[in-house]
Amino acid sequence: MATSRLAAYLAVAVLFAAMLPAWSATDRAERRREARDVRQDTRQDARQVKQDCRHADQKSNSECRQDKRHTKQQGRERARDIKY
Repeated sequence: MATSRLAAYLAVAVLFAAMLPAWSATDRAERRREARDVRQDTRQDARQVKQDCRHADQKSNSECRQDKRHTKQQGRERARDIKY
């Protein structure tokens, strides 16, 4: 009886140890998805920033382009923070 319990506990421990890498891979995948979503949202935000800048007509086209680039860079940095 004691050996069957020991064998059962051992089987559970082996199963748990085998599942551990799968859980960490799932966590990495989730972080990658979150980072990708941030980058995709940032692209749309950057487009809107440039459109708003051009419609306001207070800056040159190159200055509006720089604003868009800056917005996208901030989004990439946020995505990196999530991913790593």
